[in-house]
Amino acid sequence: MASITIKDVALRAGVSIKTVSRVLNREPHVRQHTRDDVLAAVQALNYVPNVSARALAGSRTYLIGLYFDDPTPAYVSQAEQGAMNACRRFGYHLIVERLQRRDEDFADQVAALGDHVRVDGSILTPPLCDERMLLDVLDANGSRYVRISPTVDPDRAPSVQFDDYGAAYAMTGRLIALGHRDIAFISGPVEHIAAFRRQQGFIQAMRDAGLSIRPDWLERGDFHSRSGWLAGERLLGVAHRPSAIFAGNDEMALGVMAVANRLHLDIPGHLSLVGFDDTPSAEAVWPQLTTVRQPVSEMARAAATLLMEPTEEGDGPVIRMLDFTLVFRDSAAPPPD
Repeated sequence: MASITIKDVALRAGVSIKTVSRVLNREPHVRQHTRDDVLAAVQALNYVPNVSARALAGSRTYLIGLYFDDPTPAYVSQAEQGAMNACRRFGYHLIVERLQRRDEDFADQVAALGDHVRVDGSILTPPLCDERMLLDVLDANGSRYVRISPTVDPDRAPSVQFDDYGAAYAMTGRLIALGHRDIAFISGPVEHIAAFRRQQGFIQAMRDAGLSIRPDWLERGDFHSRSGWLAGERLLGVAHRPSAIFAGNDEMALGVMAVANRLHLDIPGHLSLVGFDDTPSAEAVWPQLTTVRQPVSEMARAAATLLMEPTEEGDGPVIRMLDFTLVFRDSAAPPPD
């Protein structure tokens, strides 16, 4: 089968080859409906431009970098998928790199960015999005970047954001509406701003409902299932245990679920359990997990699109806010009598 060419895209979109080239190169002064027709043809034909040839023709590399530091595998997978989908639409390729802030040579890792592979733009996931040293290096190099869920200097660069606080507040309110009063919370790592926001949303919802919060029911995890297991051991291995546990992400919730199963505690009969993120594992377990759907894939796709589409006019960096969804499944119910 013959490979798809730029001529095929032009014929399908009903435009000239030059117009297709201008759209793929993000040149200005192309009408939006024409741009949409060309991108639709690119997607329908699964056209992949020759990146090497395009790079030789100009200063771009047609590469986008996605950078992360130790999130859960599900988060990385969803972010990668979303960014990749956007890159394919615009004829770019995605490079995924890990920068580990806890490494002794983290400063060297940051300083070496661009030494081996030059990208046209970078997507910074939490908590890298708030690493000032990294932001300073990118700014000094004149590099374009988009931050996902930043807190430090939020107006410093374009960003895609998500209301972690509001989502946690709403989910806590749902547990309270079910009749729960004894609710525990398992937070993520202290340096992760999303973890802090989720805990604050939980605390405020409890306070607004006039409910007290036991300090020993505020657990700290690291977003991995093992830490959820350890927190579950402490919360459930005592005589007076909470009637509901809100885990700061699905991985930790699954760790709690394993402990509950070992202790022969029925979910949701004896214990209601909710998570955060709506990863694939939330539907793969039984009972299926009630959780907050964080649109990770959509956030990464929006971040990549901000890097590749024509620059938008405005008084400051573009900030796009994506909404959350509460996903009700089988792991939460009214507390036992």
